[in-house]
Amino acid sequence: MAVTAQMVKELRERTGVGMSDCKNALVEANGDMEAAIELLRKKGLAKAAKRAGNETNEGKIKIETDGNTAYVAVVTCETDFVARNETFDGMLTHFIDLRKTASSDEEAIAKAEELKASEYTLKVGENMVIKTLSKIEGEVLASYVHSNFKNAAVVVAKAGTDAEKLKQVAMHVVAMNPQVVSPSDISDEVVAKEKDIQLAIMKEDPKNAGKPDDILSKIIEGKMKKFREENALLTQPFVVNPDQTVGDFIGNDSIVAFYRYAI
Repeated sequence: MAVTAQMVKELRERTGVGMSDCKNALVEANGDMEAAIELLRKKGLAKAAKRAGNETNEGKIKIETDGNTAYVAVVTCETDFVARNETFDGMLTHFIDLRKTASSDEEAIAKAEELKASEYTLKVGENMVIKTLSKIEGEVLASYVHSNFKNAAVVVAKAGTDAEKLKQVAMHVVAMNPQVVSPSDISDEVVAKEKDIQLAIMKEDPKNAGKPDDILSKIIEGKMKKFREENALLTQPFVVNPDQTVGDFIGNDSIVAFYRYAI
């Protein structure tokens, strides 16, 4: 039976074993998925194969910043105990080193998957999933990783932006989870959907009984303005000082992009 790329992908997802080992096992098993899993177990990858279906709700986020470049690794595992050990942390550092030399995120993840299978799966002894392995560039960068290592952010800004202030904005991103940089970045489709929901809620409220549609529409427009502002980074009340917005604190034209990570 011919071994397809989809079969190799499925076996890798089920076992956590590297692509080449999965392909070889499938070839040896003549395409039989279950037999291939047994072969991988017999070759010393049994522990990984047995745990491959386990949920990975713990993990760690690691960010390294070098000048105007940030490298981000997000890997999940089964237990907090593993996420906090030195082997797991060393693995994330190894993955980031791979991203530094890779030409793309995709290439780095492929190499990290192979390394995970060949060097770390048996050492760690748990199912692990590489969620993110990326490189972010910008004129000014700031990152923040929360003390639990499960929430983090990178913020990119224009040249001349205060780096220390930008780090506080990264902390804000972690705490307040904005969806976009500015209110205008929220698509009309998203606003229209929210508008329909809010209008339906208002019509169900007895307090609004008898109010004409034009009055309800004006109320809805006010709600949509607030909806945009509450979900945009620059118009959110700054978590350090809620009396000012993030835009007031850092400058309304400073932020280029932000990236938030969570486990």
